[in-house]
Parts: sequence; structure tokens; C-alpha cells
Amino acid sequence: MTRKQRRLVIIGGSLAVLGIAAALVLSAMRDSIVFFSTPKMVAERHIPPGRRFRLGGLVQPGSLVRGDDLKVTFEVSDGSTELPVSYRGILPDLFREGQGVVAEGALDASGVFRADTVLAKHDENYMPKDVADALKKQGHWKDEYGAASKSNNAAAANAAPTGKEAIR
Repeated sequence: MTRKQRRLVIIGGSLAVLGIAAALVLSAMRDSIVFFSTPKMVAERHIPPGRRFRLGGLVQPGSLVRGDDLKVTFEVSDGSTELPVSYRGILPDLFREGQGVVAEGALDASGVFRADTVLAKHDENYMPKDVADALKKQGHWKDEYGAASKSNNAAAANAAPTGKEAIR
């Protein structure tokens, strides 16, 4: 075997090993690449109790119940399916009923999502694309969601100083 052939075999073998390693990593992360799962996705996938994932959707109006020792229960919905959530801790300032939320945790044996982290959306006009698409499919989409974010973007662009105004 010549020197050139040995080099080609080593390069080819290295590329094959790298390809196999990348395929194994991607297959192991297949379910965790998703930013969050909706309640409907949780029901369809039959996620086993104890497996960690992120749950996203809207907090159902009227479902928020505050208990003792910072315990809170509420339901997260995607418009068609609701999933009960239990959390112990301080909720974000922007957390309220009817708003978007992403919770991290796992299901327990009774089907309740036990969250250890709750994230509320940071802006009343922001909505994750997956949640917006789910709301549109089910007819819960409000036209002011899209119009409000467009008007806020236009107002921010008009308020920003440009050219000589920025220098003064």
C-alpha cells in the first residue's frame, strides 16, 4: 500500500467514525431537540412518568390555585387538550391566567406534570410559533396578536434616533 493510499484510508475511516458519532448523538437527542411539547403532543406520545421534558401552552383561565408553602397548581392548554401542572416556588412576575408558559419537569404516576421551573413569556405580544400555529388551527387565534407586535415594531423603529439626531 502506498503512502497516498494509506492517507486516503485513514481520512475515509476518520470521516466514517465522525459520521457514526454524529448519527448516534442526533438519535439520542431526537426528543430533546424540541423546545417544548404541547399537552396534545404529551397525550399522543404517551410520555412515561419520570421522563423530563418541557411543557408549553396557555394557562387555562380559572385553573390557578395557590396553596400553602408556595405550592401552585394550574392547567396548561393548547386549545384542545389540558394538562394539570403542580409547582412549588415563586412564579415569574408575568405569570397569569390566559398567558403563555413553558414549564420544565416530569409527569408523575397520576398524570400530573410536576414542574421544577416555570417560565412566563416576557412580552404580551410574543408567542412561540408552535403555540401560535396550534391556536390558529383550533380557531383560538386573535388577530390583535399579530397586529400588536407589528405596531410595536413600527413604533420602536420610529422612536429610535437616526443620523444627526443620534449625534446631538
